[in-house]
Amino acid sequence: MQKLAPGITFVGVPIGTARDITLRALDVLASADMLVAEDTRSLLKLMDIHGISLDGRKISALHDHSPAGAVERLITAAQGGKSIAYASEAGMPLIADPGFELSRAAAAAGVAVTCAPGPSAVLTALTLGGLPTDAFNFTGFLPSTKAARLTALEGLRDVRATLVFYESARRVGVMLKDVQTALGGERRVAVCRELTKKFEEIRRGTAAELAEYYAENKTKGEIVVLVDRGDLETINSDDLEVALKAALEELSMRDAVDLVAKAHALPRRQVYQAALELSSNKD
Repeated sequence: MQKLAPGITFVGVPIGTARDITLRALDVLASADMLVAEDTRSLLKLMDIHGISLDGRKISALHDHSPAGAVERLITAAQGGKSIAYASEAGMPLIADPGFELSRAAAAAGVAVTCAPGPSAVLTALTLGGLPTDAFNFTGFLPSTKAARLTALEGLRDVRATLVFYESARRVGVMLKDVQTALGGERRVAVCRELTKKFEEIRRGTAAELAEYYAENKTKGEIVVLVDRGDLETINSDDLEVALKAALEELSMRDAVDLVAKAHALPRRQVYQAALELSSNKD
């Protein structure tokens, strides 16, 4: 097997099925002087499945909680002639992954960087989701607090591309409820769960339908959520009423009016008047 040149190789690893790894990735893992991983246990298990020996090497951890100086030590090793292989926990490195700091430091230091590409949860979900793939916007994980999540979603309202998010199984229901509030309940959505694994599932519907489903049905596993691009046509009075009712369930009148006005590019006065009429009818 040819020895790796000094520098850093980012290695794409499977997102589920171990056999999805490439032959080149196996060669890199077998021949690198140093092994680095977001999760050392998952990389060790993967290497064991494919019969790759450590040969006296150890797997160093590099993640969000790594001590200061961890990246610098790797850069110094590469500058000293070592070949380094880095793998994230699953999928392609650097995609919503702490390996970004290593890549940026290597570029700044003039260290050679290459990639042995592999599976990606983002691209796999786009392939299976049934939504347009000519353009997509990957956001990673949305903020964990409701107000920040709604703000982030509202900022994506006019993006003319399929929106792609990572989401936790325990939070997917409330996330979809916020998609319904900020982007509209008729947006087409695909929830892609446990991609390439035994219990792979793709569930499609509108934001409103899937928000209701996941509010009533708990789920498990790794999840990618796809949201179709929005329709920029002017909202009619019935749809405005539905959007306001959904927003008012979660927010004050002022915040609900602001959110709906921005989400549908409407004058705030028009939305406020509609909210007042809803309130008076309720009374």
